[in-house]
Parts: sequence; C-alpha cells; structure tokens
Amino acid sequence: MRLTKKSDQSAATSSTSGLGLSRRRFLQNSGIAAGGVATAGMMAPGMMQPAEAATAPTGAAIEIKRTICSHCSVGCGVYAEVQNGIWTGQEPAFDHPFNLGAHCAKGAALREHGHGDRRLKYPMKLVDGQWKKISWEQAIDEVGDKMLQVREESGPDSVYWLGSAKFSNEQAYLFRKYASLWGTNNVDHQARICHSTTVAGVANTWGYGAMTNSFNDIHFSKSIILIGANPAEAHPVSMQHILRAKERNKAHIICVDPRFTRTAAHANEYIRIRPGSDVAFVWGMLWHIFENGWEDKQFIQQRVYGMNEVREEVSKWTPDEVENVTGVTGEQMRRAAKELAENRPGTVIWCMGGTQHTTGNNNTRAYCILMLALGNMGKSGGGTNIFRGHDNVQGATDLGVLSHTLPGYYGLSDGAWAHWAKVWNVDLEWIQNRFDQNIYRKLKPINDQGIPVSRWIDGVLENKENIDQKDNLRVMVCWGHAVNSQTRGVEMKKAIEKLDTLVIVDPYPTHAAVMSDRKDGVYLLPACTQFETYGSVTASNRSLQWRDQVIEPLFDSKPDHEIMNLFAKKLGFAEQLFKNIEIKNDQPVIEDITREFNKGMWTIGYTGQSPERMKLHQKNWHTFNYDTLIGEGGPISGEYYGMPWPCWGTAEQGHPGTPILYDTSKSVADGGLTFRARFGVEREGVNLLAENSFSKNSDIKDGYPEFSGKLLKKLGWWDDLTADEKAQAEGKNWKTDLSGGIQRVAIKHGCSPFGNAKARAVVWTFPDKVPLHREPLYTARRDLVSKYPTWDDAESIYRLPTLYKSIQDKDVSKEYPIVLTSGRLVEYEGGGEETRSNPWLAELQQEMFVEVNPVDANNIGFKDGDDVWVEGAEGGKVRVKALVTRRVDTGVVFMPFHFGGRFQGKDLTDKYPQGAAPYVTGEAANTATTYGYDPVTQMQETKVTLCRINKATA
Repeated sequence: MRLTKKSDQSAATSSTSGLGLSRRRFLQNSGIAAGGVATAGMMAPGMMQPAEAATAPTGAAIEIKRTICSHCSVGCGVYAEVQNGIWTGQEPAFDHPFNLGAHCAKGAALREHGHGDRRLKYPMKLVDGQWKKISWEQAIDEVGDKMLQVREESGPDSVYWLGSAKFSNEQAYLFRKYASLWGTNNVDHQARICHSTTVAGVANTWGYGAMTNSFNDIHFSKSIILIGANPAEAHPVSMQHILRAKERNKAHIICVDPRFTRTAAHANEYIRIRPGSDVAFVWGMLWHIFENGWEDKQFIQQRVYGMNEVREEVSKWTPDEVENVTGVTGEQMRRAAKELAENRPGTVIWCMGGTQHTTGNNNTRAYCILMLALGNMGKSGGGTNIFRGHDNVQGATDLGVLSHTLPGYYGLSDGAWAHWAKVWNVDLEWIQNRFDQNIYRKLKPINDQGIPVSRWIDGVLENKENIDQKDNLRVMVCWGHAVNSQTRGVEMKKAIEKLDTLVIVDPYPTHAAVMSDRKDGVYLLPACTQFETYGSVTASNRSLQWRDQVIEPLFDSKPDHEIMNLFAKKLGFAEQLFKNIEIKNDQPVIEDITREFNKGMWTIGYTGQSPERMKLHQKNWHTFNYDTLIGEGGPISGEYYGMPWPCWGTAEQGHPGTPILYDTSKSVADGGLTFRARFGVEREGVNLLAENSFSKNSDIKDGYPEFSGKLLKKLGWWDDLTADEKAQAEGKNWKTDLSGGIQRVAIKHGCSPFGNAKARAVVWTFPDKVPLHREPLYTARRDLVSKYPTWDDAESIYRLPTLYKSIQDKDVSKEYPIVLTSGRLVEYEGGGEETRSNPWLAELQQEMFVEVNPVDANNIGFKDGDDVWVEGAEGGKVRVKALVTRRVDTGVVFMPFHFGGRFQGKDLTDKYPQGAAPYVTGEAANTATTYGYDPVTQMQETKVTLCRINKATA
C-alpha cells in the first residue's frame, strides 16, 4: 500500500489524525487484522486501494525496485516505486513467496526511512555539550588518530567494534574481516543479546544453530507449540503461516508464556508459566510423554544420543513438582503433551522469551530434546522454527560479527585463521602480528573469545587486572546498535562517561548519544539505510535474498562499507582488507565481497549463492511454490527460494539449497540432509553415528564421519576428483577444501559432506550436560534456591569475571517482590530509534508503559493511566504509565524495550542534535533490568528479574 504523509505535525502532539491518518485507518491500510496478523485474503476490497503518493513529479516515469523489509527476519518482499530518484510509493510484493502481499505496520511504513527528517544529516561531534557539524574528512581523521593513539598505548583490544544486524551480508562479512585486520576479537552484534543461546544450544545438539524448517513449511504442521514467542506482534506476517496450518490442518496451537499475548489469543490452549521455569515446563511435558510411551522409539534409537540420561532427569519432574515450580497443573500439562503426541508432525517455535535467561542454553536445548523425543526433526511440518529478530541478524551471525568466531562458525583456532588468511590472500603471520602478543590464561588474544556486547560495560568499568587483555576498553564504536536494548542502563551511563571516545555510526543519533552527561568525545557519523545501497540479506529460514538499491544516499550519509573503507585507509590496512575487492568511488564492490565469502564459507554452505543466482531468484519471486518454496518451472525450476543454506559446493554445481535441515527423505543433492557428525564418532565406547538411518540415494547405508581427503581415499572415491581438485583437497576436509571437490564427490555418492551422526541430548562440554532448571539470579521463590541453585561465580568467561551465586545468595525479594519481564510491541522494533522516528508508527504508540495486574495495582494504590516508578533490584528506575490489565499475572509486570530518550525521569530530548529527536521518547526498560548472563554465550537476562512499583508523585 502506498501511504502518504499529509501533515508534518509531530505525532507526539497528536493522538488522532495529526499526520492525516487515523490509527484505525492506518491499521486498515497497512494490512493489520485483529491480533496483529495480515493476509491479502483477509482484507476487504476497499482496504486494498493505494493512497495517493506525495509530491510525485508530474509525468515522471515510475521505476520499480525490488527490496526486502528492513525490520524483522521474516524477509517480506517490497516493491518500491521511484520517480526521478525520489521514493514516491511502495507496494507489498503480492508475488513474494514469504509475505504474498502482506505487511505489518512497520513494513507498511518503510518508505518513511527514505525521507525521514529525523535522520542524522551530516557528521557531528560533541563540543562543550553542543553538537557541531564537521566534515567526513575531519571525522575520520580525528577518530582515526584517537584509535591509533589508544592502540599504541593500550593495544588493539581497547577499541571495541560493535557491529549490526542491520548490515547486509556483505557488510557484515567485511566488518568481521575489518576487525580481524585491526587485530581484535572485540567485535560483536545484536545476536549476542537475542539468540546467542539458540545458536550455541541448537548447534551443540545437532550441528547447525539455525531455524530448521521455514515459515512456509509451518503450513504442514499438525501441532504448534510456541514458548516465549509472540509472533502476532514481533513477526506479524509469520502469523499468517501459523494460521494457515490452523485453517488447513486444524493444527493445535499451544502458547506458553507468562503473559497473555495477542498470539495467545489465537491459540487453542494458553499455558501461563512462571518466568524462568522453561526447563521445568519442558521436562514436565516429557514426563507425560515418557510415562505414556508416546515418544518415537525408532527415531531415538537411530538418530539420538543420550536420551536415557534425559529420562533420568525428567523422572524427577513429577506433575506435583512441575506445578510447584512452573505454576502449571498436571492436568493441563498432560493435555498439552497428549495434543503434541497425537498431532504429528509438530513444531516448536521460540523467540527471546526463551533465550534471554542465565539458563538460555538449557532452555533451547530442552526445546530441541522435546522435538527429538517426538521424532519431529527432519520432517516437513516439524522442526524447531526459531524466529530471529532483525532483518539480517541471521546473516550477520553466519558471517561472523561475533567475538568468538570468524565467518561461517570456523572458531578462532590457528587452523581457522589459516583458512581465512588463504581466502583473503593475506599473509597469516602479518595478521597474527596485528594482535596483542601477550598470553592470558594460556591463550593469545587472537585465539581467545573477545568481550561480548552484553558485557562491554564491564570491559570499561572492571579493574583491568581482572580482564584477560592488556587494558580496559577505551574507544567504543556503536555501528548500528541500540544500547537501550541492553541491561544495566545505570552502569552503562557510567561506562559511556568513562570512555575516551564514543563513536556512533547510524542513520539516527540513538539513545547512546544522549543518555550520558558527556560534554565531548562523542562522534555521530551518518550511515545510510539499506534502501540506499544494495546486497544480500538472510531471512530466518536461511534463505538469501537480494536487495536492489532504491534511492541514492540521503543528505551526507554514506553506506556502511564505504565508511569501513575510509577508516581502513586511515588506520593503514585498506590494502590487505580489499586485496580481492575492487573499489569504485570509495565504495567496495558488493558483488566482489559476496564472491569472497562464497570462496570461504564451506561450513554452512554459503558457497553456492553467487550474486548472479541470488539476482535471478529475486527477479522470479512469482515462480516459487508458497508451501514448499520450490521453483516451479521458469529459469530456476527445482531450486528452493533463496537457496537456504547449506547450498553445497560452488555456484556452478547448482545445488538447490536445503529447505529443511536433517531431512533424510530427500537426497543431499536435492536438499536432503542428515544430522552433522560434529562431536566425534564415539564417546565412552558408545557410538555417536547414526544407526540404520541415512539420506535417500546414499551409497553409505549407515552413519559415517565428516568427509576429508583421507576418507575419500579410504572409500575409493579419491579419483572422482579432478586433477585440480586433488591438488587443493590434499590434506584438507569438507570445510577447508577451497575447490569444493570434497563436497562435490560426497554429494555425488548421496552423502552429507559433514557426516551422518546422531543428534545429542547430552552436551558434555557445557556446564550442565543435561539441561537443568536453575532459579534466576533474582528470584522471588527463595524456597527453591537451595534445590535449584545457580552456578558458582566464574573467574573468567569471555575475558571477564562473571557472577552467579554471590548475587543469588542475597535475598532482595522483600524489597523487590514483583517479577519484571519485557518484550516487543507490533509498532516498534529493537531499541526503537528508527521506528519511533517514523511519524506513521509514532502515532500508533506514544507512551512507554508497564503492564500490571489489577490486584497488584489495587494493593499498591494506583489506577490505570497513573504515572508509576518501576525500580529494579539494582536500583535503576523508570517513570512510566501504568497499564492495568489481566494480561499479566499477579506478582508479574511487563514492559516493552523499544523506548529511549528519557532516563530515570529526566527528558533528554534537548540533548539530541537539532531536529533529530524521535517523535516519541520514553524510559528505556533496561534502565531497570539487572545483572545476569548465560555461562556459555553471556546472553543477558532480561526476561526475569525483580522490581518494586510505586505511584509517582508530581
């Protein structure tokens, strides 16, 4: 739909139609049906009429650009209408295989990003508390000089490179390479604080840490259990796929959440659980499954390792104990378990409600084990459908914008660095010498996990003798990141004030620019949006999509990859960074970057999606089946939309992509797969490889290890390689053979290049081999702490001391008796800087609020609409509106995390550069959240802490 802003009146001063569009009319025009879900079929004919476009040049030809929504990771297609270089209209792509013409409110308002008057317009720096316009040359020189000074004095690890899930794949890859050549692993992005526990937990269960099926494949599900997921608001278009299963298959939908959400309103069964009790809930469900013999015994025998150890733990979770810990009755638990058992295939869907806990890895592994027990893996309509957040958080994770790995999850070993040095055509010794050469806890920094974004505050504030690097963080580069999406806002303010320099690279100023009391040392560099450049983006289902450039960069903004080039030249490593990449007009050529990661990312099959293949898919959206995503006729018949990874081998080999991970009903050449042999072939005398299970057309009729040149020789398949492939494959394996020959030959024989193993229900390398329920650090259930304690404090995790028991041992539940949780709204995304700066969206939700049960509101003494103070257990507090509702249970409150621009009651609007403040400001929920980190990934704990509430006085 084309939406036209008819007035420049601020949304903040208008509650009805100051922007020329009422809330009701906006919801109609943007395709939002009741419950936050849109489908073209739900709309009356009148709702489909496009509005007039604003200021369209008279008689100018309309050029259509194909792009992808820049909000969540569903990956909705958009047709942008451009006249004389001006973005004048947009239509949802009715032929796009993911959204079929549907948009949520955010997607319908995309065009405003291309015209937004609240954007940063030119580089600026803070001087004596005032924002001063500067040139790009001055900004790069001053920031670069400071970085080089800090590098000389404190080492390369004292500069932190915080990247973005808003990067394209090419920019994400280039950013990780850039940080590597600067000489640090102190690089990270939003995935750390949204799905890092998913990636680690799921990858350590069966090999890859990603969504196994797709939104479209949910159409085939007969049961759907959502745990800590609210797609009706967080991923509205995905909800149409869930409802398609309900309509088509009478799929039984179970929504498990502490809060009655819009998604819960669509469910057949809503189960309210106590925040932080996910493992206990899943084990309670499995208790009934095992007790009644509902598990898939053959699947477990053939394809699962360690389920007996899980059974032992599950046996402790009787219905009475589950009810005591979770609040769910035995009757409701049995009913839900029976529905899943009787309606297969079924799928589990989770989001940040399950991941953002100190026990996040335990939660995600428990969800996986539930699906393994039911035999739902590797099947259409089954799987673990993990809904990612930002538009390219999947791609940025895959491309390695993380402190613990290089692109493609290769890790940080010497072998991983040697592999990428060869791809980059850069001398390995030169790269190694760029890093601090000291050793900390037996590791050099080049091989040590860097500080994660969740802990950068401690990288600044912690005593440097306690940090596993030369010095504290001194320069912070926030490149497309919302700091208000992170916990411990009060300490973050202190950390920002202690930094030598803060650099913000973003289309908008962000909360980071205004939350501190700094008077200088802050730089704002205007990056353009993804609509002002082009490249690829990876949707949640692992499909790669190509974006056209819609318009030229606005104002004095620059694309992220151009800014990287400018900094690399200043910092002295541009020659090495761009050895394989052409530079045109200061911009690295995007296709060259794509081809470079195609050459190196064999682990997860990012090798077959060449720019040419992705562009061909983009031009043929209409040819893909809406259920299976397979191309039906036309130039790409038989390929799956976006070539979901792994897309094995080289582009010339033409692998179609893998629509469903671990599906043995297809040959590997046609998109089938086994579980990955990632954890060895045997443990304590027990086989870890699959037994009597293999993919269709496999020449090996049993389990087998990962492929290498040595294995090809042992099997007699070495001569299937060409002479050139033999030369490159000698001494290599499927991950490091740059010719792709090992993968090609394995697939020729019907085998998965990464082997054929059992999924493991027991992860012997994690703190808890079998997932355990552990009480949150801040818990109101003190009676459960002795039975289900947290871990002991750790001297060093990701370079930093990490506290557990010492926090949990302090009982603050009397002073802070209410459980605080957080989540998303349909109108806004992430930290909200972009969406709250969009007048269309700002009109829809103008107040930050806290949801409180009527019992608690009445007992404390306030009414709906009153201002209240919510104070977290560590003293951070926010002043917000009270929304009194039964959506939340007694003793539990909820706040959305999209707001910023206010801090502990203080309005920060006057601190923004002139004209750049968002239309809507509000307290950041994370000012009140507290300490707590998962021991495997350092995921922050935002879904369960403690607080108290008081009515605010004038």
